[in-house]
Amino acid sequence: MSIDFTPEQMQIQQSVTRLCAEFGDEYWLERDRDEKFPEDFCQAIADNGYMGIAMPEEYGGSGLGITEAAILMQAISQSGAGNGGVSSVSLGIFGLNPVVHYGTEAQKSRMLPPIICRDDIACFAVTEAETGLDTTRLKTKAVRKNDRYVVHGQKAWTTTAQVANKILLIARTAEESPTGKPIDGLSLFYTDLDRSKVEIRKIPKMGRECVDSNLVFFDGMEIPFEDRIGEEGKGFRYLLHGINPERILIAAGLVGLGRAALHKATEYAKERVVFGRPIGMNQGIQHPLAQNWAELEAANLMAFRAADLYDRGEDCGAMANAAKYLAGEAAFKACNTAIMTLGGMGYAKEYHVERYMREALIHRIAPITPHLILCYIAERVLGLPKSY
Repeated sequence: MSIDFTPEQMQIQQSVTRLCAEFGDEYWLERDRDEKFPEDFCQAIADNGYMGIAMPEEYGGSGLGITEAAILMQAISQSGAGNGGVSSVSLGIFGLNPVVHYGTEAQKSRMLPPIICRDDIACFAVTEAETGLDTTRLKTKAVRKNDRYVVHGQKAWTTTAQVANKILLIARTAEESPTGKPIDGLSLFYTDLDRSKVEIRKIPKMGRECVDSNLVFFDGMEIPFEDRIGEEGKGFRYLLHGINPERILIAAGLVGLGRAALHKATEYAKERVVFGRPIGMNQGIQHPLAQNWAELEAANLMAFRAADLYDRGEDCGAMANAAKYLAGEAAFKACNTAIMTLGGMGYAKEYHVERYMREALIHRIAPITPHLILCYIAERVLGLPKSY
């Protein structure tokens, strides 16, 4: 199996790289300082046709696969946009996969084109403060009343809720006790974000401040019946269809971020002269950087192996999770090495690598921690008993 890109895939990589060059390091440094959402960057991605890269052509997309979407995400991150660039567009690129696969024809025709051209901006409300990664135990309720559902509850870490007009929401439509499994009572909706019935509080955080994360409180927000995706009570199963692509795209983006840090460190090591010689002549500098390169390339192979399996319709769960784990660890190490290579200047914002480090931590933790990935592999691949 080879992950050599086709000429068409190489063209995507090169075109996105050229586009991202218009939004260089100083642009993302300024967004890190002023915390403004990078809407001009997002619109440029949409205007050039990349927002719908993996969506069906009949709805305005390009009809390509997760492999091409991963190439896109990696090129964005590697340009220096990092997690800020990736997270600003990620939901528009793969977040509506459940609509693509489980929505009605009317829903797809109504919901997908505005996301692709960015007339609509969506946020994704899944995580809750009290349940964390135990997603099957979500508490937010959507109670059916005639032709509508009425939502009460709260979500945490909802990305882009400050700028969104749409929300992809999973909520409980049946109590836990009457159902055979907790997931059987969860339903999925894609609907208008009615701010008159929702309170949104931005969470100040360590990095990626230009792409907001939020607490969202629902107080009677109404959802029309026609905005429910698929059958009632099967929403969690629909979300599972998007989990592996999410892991793959995050892994590709993390590799890109690690490569950006490695490039900064390598260039600095060539130019920085101490005791009459470039510091890059010292093996104490060379070896960690070389190790970073090897680890990033290994993670990249795993990410695109998983993407290939997904696009061929084969089971890719283990590969997708392993890719996310390996890329998270490799990107974190590369960012740390970059800071140490630059020394004091690595701590200075103008050299960007401290921003890369802060942003690398986000997807090292989310949407699944490295610890739970290892639990998944231990159970599903090695056949060990479930530990949680």
